[in-house]
Amino acid sequence: MDGRIAVVTGAGSGIGRAVARAMLDAGYRVALAGRREDALAETARGRADAGGGVPANALVVPTDVTAEAEVDALFDRVVREWGRVDVLFNNAGAFGPAVSAADIELADWEQTLAVNVTGALLCARAAMRVMRAQTPQGGRIINNGSISAQAPRPLSVAYAVSKHALTGLTRSIDLDGRPFRISCGQIDIGNTRTEIMDELGVGSGALQADGTRKVEPTFSVDEAARAVLFMADLPPEANIGALTITASGMPFGGRG
Repeated sequence: MDGRIAVVTGAGSGIGRAVARAMLDAGYRVALAGRREDALAETARGRADAGGGVPANALVVPTDVTAEAEVDALFDRVVREWGRVDVLFNNAGAFGPAVSAADIELADWEQTLAVNVTGALLCARAAMRVMRAQTPQGGRIINNGSISAQAPRPLSVAYAVSKHALTGLTRSIDLDGRPFRISCGQIDIGNTRTEIMDELGVGSGALQADGTRKVEPTFSVDEAARAVLFMADLPPEANIGALTITASGMPFGGRG
């Protein structure tokens, strides 16, 4: 790539870390956003014990995506340093509490939606404003949805609702961005080998819809990152509106 410029949120771990590294390796200049500066720097360097500073094509910007001023400052800094934004990978998210819809606390509900929906909107809004000013160049936004945007897990009401909302956000961005050559797509990923899979018990027995527990297959997060990079690399005249990638054989349809 000819020095294209990307912003990756939630870049300190998991899918965000893998995508940021894949983009850096592909020649992108990448702004890495997340809450923890040390984790972002580790992503940029490639590993925890890597010597030296952050590479020249990486920009570490600690950011809370739920804070409007911090999100706007993130994009202002990218434009100040590099002049434009070509791609946003809207990835920052939280799984929220593992409780029934009958038992969820309002504060937990609001916090999950604040990160997964409001945070995604704030980042998309800031990116669209930059990309709109770049017309006719435009830009591309890729939202990290989830398999839960299609088929929720049990006891995941806040997360499931937030990811269904993200699908509406994706379609609205793509429609509203049309006059400015801003495209938007969503990738729904199921069972990458990341920390959240351990939290859900995927390797030891994840709760299924019928009340049983099942060890579920997983796949490398690097393959998910390759899929995101494929979406990002498309020319402006092409867009993938929705892409689903899962571990082969995972209990997706019907959730067990």
